[in-house]
Amino acid sequence: MMILGIESSAKAASAALCHEGVLIAQYFQNSSLTHSRTLLPMIEDLLKNLETSLRDIDLIAVSKGPGSFTGIRIGISAVKGLCWALDAPACGVSTLEAMAYNGLSAPSGSLICCCMDARREQFYNALFEMQDGKPHRLCPDRAISAHELAGEINNFEKDVFLVGDGSHLCYNTLDNFKGNIILAPEPLRYQSAWGVCMAAAQEKPQPADELLPVYLRLSQAERERQAKVFGNAPAEKD
Repeated sequence: MMILGIESSAKAASAALCHEGVLIAQYFQNSSLTHSRTLLPMIEDLLKNLETSLRDIDLIAVSKGPGSFTGIRIGISAVKGLCWALDAPACGVSTLEAMAYNGLSAPSGSLICCCMDARREQFYNALFEMQDGKPHRLCPDRAISAHELAGEINNFEKDVFLVGDGSHLCYNTLDNFKGNIILAPEPLRYQSAWGVCMAAAQEKPQPADELLPVYLRLSQAERERQAKVFGNAPAEKD
């Protein structure tokens, strides 16, 4: 199966093409440029240089969240447009599950801790255990405080492999951790479209119109509305 993966849930954006689990090519960009400007040209250049047509793609996959509200919307909108034009199936995968594949080099039995900075002293997080060369989920995606996450990881008493754009921040909160902590090297730290492809290969395709974002928290606009309605303090911006 030929899978085109798209990742736009955070600052870094990427597009990748995988065939039967083998990475053919990946374009990655970690800049301040908006994904609405970079994502589609990135896909176009990748396919052009591979002399591959969108018609050759069997499945288009995207990270559906959690992550940046704007980034997720851009990625899902791009995939829906491509799938509708091609009459092709889509696949939305958890950003955190796709990220867990960055820990494939960790020893079997290691705990893969996927962390995105959710601000407001929280992480978007999920925990996985590396078994038989694949990450196996141990908990659902959630928004969790740094203190709660540190305590939970400590209870596992396993070697921990930290991945994600919030992994360095998480690393700094684990001063009293009993086990061995491995902070993923920078090339393996960020979300990647290759991980999206790997996660999508384990999922069932879906019609593009069923593809929906997963935010885990209310948007800034929704929080501000609640603050006005219920008289709460203004919420911090995402």
